[in-house]
Amino acid sequence: MYVSMKGMLDRANTGKYAVMAINCFNLETAKAVINAAQEFRAPIIIDLLQDHLMAHLGSKLLTQPIIEMANAASVEVAINLDHGQDIGFVKRCLKDGFSSVMMDASNYPIEKNIDITRNMVEFAQTYDASVEGEVGNIGSISSDHMTDDEMYTNPDVAIEFALKTGVDALAISFGSSHGNYPNGYVPEFRFDIVEKIKKATNIPLVLHGGSGCGEENIRKSIELGINKINVGSDFMNAQVQQIKTDLREDPELSYFDVIHHTVTAGTELVKYYIRLSGSENKSI
Repeated sequence: MYVSMKGMLDRANTGKYAVMAINCFNLETAKAVINAAQEFRAPIIIDLLQDHLMAHLGSKLLTQPIIEMANAASVEVAINLDHGQDIGFVKRCLKDGFSSVMMDASNYPIEKNIDITRNMVEFAQTYDASVEGEVGNIGSISSDHMTDDEMYTNPDVAIEFALKTGVDALAISFGSSHGNYPNGYVPEFRFDIVEKIKKATNIPLVLHGGSGCGEENIRKSIELGINKINVGSDFMNAQVQQIKTDLREDPELSYFDVIHHTVTAGTELVKYYIRLSGSENKSI
């Protein structure tokens, strides 16, 4: 069934677990995610990154087929725009049928971030859609700009932001970065940031850059109040590795079989994270 993030994240907040949000960009990746969710009876969020949409198929062409897949599923499925920074594009996605959007105005000064996000919360109400905001700045490993002290979320600012915007979920920066970490590297998390914001707001909090963060970091994050975990790199890596394995074993393998096998590999990776998040058997 196709839903917004709000209900599933509110229940995760009460039940002290997290819902997985997996970065997809086509029907095959969405299928892999929904397959895993159905097998484990878990609510799931399909994250569609603004940059991917702009570079690939756009919003309108991709949204409706995934909505049909979601409606055909026996578990709750939300489509969320990930890191929507262009206000017009975010509104376009809502008009195209997104049930949730992230209005990422974190690069602006806090008052501007509050103003932009609050306006999007009000706009999204017309579509009965939920809104995620962000305070802090999560780094990107691919750009050699990993999260550092200056990029961590200030808890007092985040608390003010949550109260003034009315967001349904809040992404915070407390040690993770987007992309693939170096082999053997596990980031150090500032759990005090999560704890203080959660205690003051009691709203669903979001961990971006969940790939490669380590099981203990993720478990502790959930314990302290993270209710949505974004994973993209690990999901894509599992599928790329499957392609490499397939073509090494059979260089003449058909394109159909190559893509079909990536769906299976992606499904297995998502199942791993569903178990870790505690969301198994949590769909209504």
